[in-house]
Amino acid sequence: MKLSVLDLIPIVEGGTAGQALAEAAALAKVAEDAGYHRYWVAEHHGMDGIGGAATSVVLAHIGHATSRIRIGAGGIMLPNHNPLVIAEQFGTLDALFQGRIDLGLGRAPGADQRIVHALRKEVNRAAEHFPDDVMELRLQFAGDPRLPLQATPAKGAAVQMWILGSSLFGAQLAAMLGLPYAFASHFAPDHLDAALTLYRDRFEPSAALDRPHAMAAINVTCAPTDEEAVLLASSMDQSFVRLRSGNPGQLPPPVAGYRDTLPGPALAMLEHMRQVSAIGSPQTVRAQLAAFAERTKADEIIVSGSVFDPALRRRSLQMTMEAVQDLVAEPA
Repeated sequence: MKLSVLDLIPIVEGGTAGQALAEAAALAKVAEDAGYHRYWVAEHHGMDGIGGAATSVVLAHIGHATSRIRIGAGGIMLPNHNPLVIAEQFGTLDALFQGRIDLGLGRAPGADQRIVHALRKEVNRAAEHFPDDVMELRLQFAGDPRLPLQATPAKGAAVQMWILGSSLFGAQLAAMLGLPYAFASHFAPDHLDAALTLYRDRFEPSAALDRPHAMAAINVTCAPTDEEAVLLASSMDQSFVRLRSGNPGQLPPPVAGYRDTLPGPALAMLEHMRQVSAIGSPQTVRAQLAAFAERTKADEIIVSGSVFDPALRRRSLQMTMEAVQDLVAEPA
């Protein structure tokens, strides 16, 4: 299998967006040196604790901090955008970092109704045209002469397109178009197995891909002991609970015994949403990642996880790779 990284660019309490972006570049370099295959950033809007809203700009920053690792969007929420503009942005990224750019595409707006209003777009209606917009992007990168307007730079760009999903819709579309597929099981685990099965069963080979290629996401926090890893992961636990309670904010410091303080419904929600996780010592993380790989048969696993102390987050990535090194394919 291949191991990759999903970075939400967490802005910690007391920190700034500038610090978060600097840490993202440092983390990407650690991931590259450790042997991770990809480094992805996700589009989120209007969230004080997430610094990746201008995803293509962030990717340019990360690209200049690295030299080999693939970088990309995991993902761009296409209903928020005009496909022409995304073709221009990612064509530009490919011109800057040739052969390293991924474009994962999602159908959800990645925002609540306030953001939908602020974007001044009929996002729900735009989501209905998601398959057509994906095809338009494909034609832009191919330089198809049927297009009324060719994006520059985009023609001939070696951008690897992906379909993202947390339900069965994305799996069906990725299979039909013959594109790689990534499932967001790190926060939406319910349809993981069904989506991967559907994608593989219905996959139609294309010029982009001759056989199915599936990625699954998992929350990972690795530390020298299980106890320390659980403590570090409590920052992410708090963020999940606050988000689902309608009170999102910046990433808080860890709290010992946090889950023990939660009322029953909140704890059940958290444990359900975070069930696809590997939290613990290197031995624990290795066992949990190996079990996840065996369950999903994924071609790639992408690890997500925010830690309050950036140095400990970098350590977590390094320890995770060291724990599973013999299971991981070397990057091309």
